Amino acid sequence: MHLHIYPTTQQAGEDAAKLIAQKLNAAIAAKGSARLVLSTGASQFETVEALTHEPVDWSKVTLFHLDEYVALPISHIASFRKYLKERFVDRVSLKEAVYVNGEGDVEANIAALTKRLREEELDVGVIGIGENGHIAFNDPPADFETDVAYKVVDLDDRCKRQQVGEGWFATVDDVPRQAISMSVRQIMACKAIVSVVPHTVKAEAVRNTISQPVNNKVPATILKTHPDWNLFLDADSASGFVG
Repeated sequence: MHLHIYPTTQQAGEDAAKLIAQKLNAAIAAKGSARLVLSTGASQFETVEALTHEPVDWSKVTLFHLDEYVALPISHIASFRKYLKERFVDRVSLKEAVYVNGEGDVEANIAALTKRLREEELDVGVIGIGENGHIAFNDPPADFETDVAYKVVDLDDRCKRQQVGEGWFATVDDVPRQAISMSVRQIMACKAIVSVVPHTVKAEAVRNTISQPVNNKVPATILKTHPDWNLFLDADSASGFVG
């Protein structure tokens, strides 16, 4: 684990974006293309914004993402497809954006997405950590063993409360019960993982991730076993273990 702590969220996001760009550029230099998995949510605003300004040949980058709610239309404010399209895809000239689609025939969508995802290695995974310690929508106790790329999962109550707290839904009852999520093992298959985890609401999850042994009740602990994991924190999220 490579730990980076900054006074502000803005600084953490900007430096994380620089590292993501460096790794993408290295992949492009080595093989002519790169594949990026990009996280979403309020904690990623600064990183995604900064990444759009980095000097990357985006025409050689294929984008994937981690998850999407089941049966939520792309027009909904909480749709991760909408988030990525507006905040990133429409602002850079990607080779391709391959979306997780929770509408229509979900199983067929997962099968098609899995085929595309596994055509080549994923070079960089930008993987956030939830307030309950989840990665993607792998809520505790997370499945560390499945070898599927994506699966339908049930969202736990704390995960739902986070979505309300970030302003995506008015009440917990409005949050969809299920989502499509990239699996833990598929996340861990990324060649490099960059996690940007700012804000006080993430302090407990950060402390548990760093202090506890690897266990599926704090899913993010598995990231500590990855050979190239960079964790970016701000002063607030680091406050649980930094005096």
